[in-house]
Amino acid sequence: MSFVLGLKCKECGRDYPKEADYVCEFCFGPLEVAYDYERIAGQISQDVIMSRPRNLWRYRELLPLDGEPTDGLQSGYTPLIRADTLARTLGVRELWIKNDGVNFPTLSYKDRVVPVAVSKAKELGFDTIGCASTGNLANAVSAHGAKAGLRRFIFIPNDLEPGKVIGSLIYQPYLVAVEGNYDDVNRLCSEIASKYRWAFVNVNMRPYYTEGAKTYGFEVAEQLGWRAPDNLVCPVAGGTILPKIWKAFQEFQRLGLLPEVQTRMFAAQAEACAPVIHAIHKETDLIRPVKPRPVAESVDTSLRIGNPADGPYVVQAIKESGGWGEMASDDEIIAAIRLLAATEGIWTETAGGTTLAVAKKLIEQGRIKPDQSTVVCITGNGLKTLEAVKDRIGAPATIAPTLASFEERVLSKTES
Repeated sequence: MSFVLGLKCKECGRDYPKEADYVCEFCFGPLEVAYDYERIAGQISQDVIMSRPRNLWRYRELLPLDGEPTDGLQSGYTPLIRADTLARTLGVRELWIKNDGVNFPTLSYKDRVVPVAVSKAKELGFDTIGCASTGNLANAVSAHGAKAGLRRFIFIPNDLEPGKVIGSLIYQPYLVAVEGNYDDVNRLCSEIASKYRWAFVNVNMRPYYTEGAKTYGFEVAEQLGWRAPDNLVCPVAGGTILPKIWKAFQEFQRLGLLPEVQTRMFAAQAEACAPVIHAIHKETDLIRPVKPRPVAESVDTSLRIGNPADGPYVVQAIKESGGWGEMASDDEIIAAIRLLAATEGIWTETAGGTTLAVAKKLIEQGRIKPDQSTVVCITGNGLKTLEAVKDRIGAPATIAPTLASFEERVLSKTES
């Protein structure tokens, strides 16, 4: 049973059919999925959700399929971990890590949005799927597209880290490295999508693709015992996830699954590419595009999108929730990656380091209060960004194969 009414322009409100479309032809605003919430309210409840398999489709009434899901049946429902050691270090009472770095199968939050886009693309009759990506999305489309039996064209900047290139090539897509940054890649994909009948998950399938990000917020609320946190700190690249988490909390409240939501949403970006944070600080929703620094000049490559498609909606969610945004330097990002690993045993990629570094900064600024509950969004695994930390974490102690060598070169240094 489908609860999807169609697509609707987020700006002028015009209605569109359920097709592979993403821009209003009248005002050029983005399209999003419209739902029949009255019918959903009669079908969904906390007990119904909790009775279902622990994957992203346990919230299927609020996802944009007409039929049963065919992909992502092992994706989602990632751990929400109470980080008590980290909380003590940062001086707060209740700190949680939502860890999508263990999401199946490619270890990032993109394993939520891609199965939704793939399932919808199959419903709409596509046999070819594609994307523009800074890495994680390339991995996810390559993997989920392979499982779905679809032809895959994956477009990436030509300076992407080797780990993410290998993480796509292993699934044997058509991987295309474009001379330029992500924004150049995305413009090319828009041209290709307009000429060929291919489903680009973050272009013509974007209204459906972005809905998958809501499951991150749904899970946070459910795993907290059907409550929303006081604060949530989220990374921002293209701007998809933060507004969708905010939407997820609002939808659950509307359906009576949550009490009144009072969460404040906080955005995190790296100093090397922070167009949304600059807009927040200037108190405007006009996102002024920036040219990201080359990969060789910054550690955070996952968030390196200079003209984020959903940037204005990040700003809107920040304003509505009473939140804020901050940026982190390379040194702060690496320090946060090491801090999370040393306190909670979680290795995050640079986007997660950016998010934790910003959370730390917000606590120090007093914007996040010590007695409040805070969720920090970790959206990818540290195995994806080895290059960022390999020269900053030391080296093993080398010893002879004798007890005396161990005691002299290692043990004596630990006891000094």
